[in-house]
Amino acid sequence: MWYTSTPDFSDVFNLKRGVKLRVLITGGAGFLGSHLCDRFLKEGYEVVALDNFITGSIDNIAHLAGNPKFKFIRHDVSNYIFVDGPIDAVLHFASPASPPGYLKYPIQTLKVGALGTHNALGVAKAKGARFLLASTSEIYGDPLVHPQTEDYNGNVDPIGPRGVYDEAKRFAEALTMAYHNEHGVKTRIVRIFNTYGPRMSLDDGRVVPNFIAQALHGEPLTVYGEGTQTRSFCFYSDLIEGLYRLLNSDYHMPVNIGNPYTEMTMLELAELVNRISGSKGGIVIKKEMRIAGDPQVRQPDITRAREVLGWEPKIKFEEGLQETFAFFQKKVHANS
Repeated sequence: MWYTSTPDFSDVFNLKRGVKLRVLITGGAGFLGSHLCDRFLKEGYEVVALDNFITGSIDNIAHLAGNPKFKFIRHDVSNYIFVDGPIDAVLHFASPASPPGYLKYPIQTLKVGALGTHNALGVAKAKGARFLLASTSEIYGDPLVHPQTEDYNGNVDPIGPRGVYDEAKRFAEALTMAYHNEHGVKTRIVRIFNTYGPRMSLDDGRVVPNFIAQALHGEPLTVYGEGTQTRSFCFYSDLIEGLYRLLNSDYHMPVNIGNPYTEMTMLELAELVNRISGSKGGIVIKKEMRIAGDPQVRQPDITRAREVLGWEPKIKFEEGLQETFAFFQKKVHANS
């Protein structure tokens, strides 16, 4: 049962009545995809996860081996998707998401945003399932308004180095809305702002794991450009809660999910990581190595998430950063 009004998220599917529900999660071995698998299994769902391991990791779902409610299929969703049996919801999270990832795999990134989204929407249409698209704050590009609301159309360079990711997600949103309007698919779109936490790869390339990796090795933290560019960081558990609420809402327009209270400059972040880690490596600023197309500000306006979902982040940045650092520290020690 899907709710058509504001739901009680403690029992969305009336599982106590014995209703079995099954979700398909593309990119299920990724950072966020694997946490989604955990959340839906915890809620009593059966979960089918798809991943081709371009950027996902078997380590992220190894703990689910043997779980009778979990099924994993190694598959590139840019190719036709076949899943036997009923599917009640499709969550499309397959895509490289970090700059090193989509710069290494530009064609694959464009294909998963276009063909992968088309195939995932096809499953939702055929199964009569809900569909949740993982979009991104990068669709706003280097924004000319601050903070960014869902009504802002963005400032994106379609042929710049980041264009393969930005435009893939923008197309994915357009295709999702087309399926909603033309085929009546119950679609949801989330625009995810910078998220961090356990299960990120240490060589992910995004700033939080980058800084933590350097701190763990006693190296100076590398800040590119002036270091005044900002990001707003949302802990993964807050994001997962927002995604769960969005899927079970009756709202089909894009919704920002992120933490507006944590906006800080890269210099401020570097100082915080050094303090938490106890690293004496310091900071090195490389002004000449400013990354092309790097947004100078990033902060979500989450008014819509508050009003539609009753959601806002709860985890303070320093608390989440300490947990993330502990995860990476344990991982480094285990591999040494």
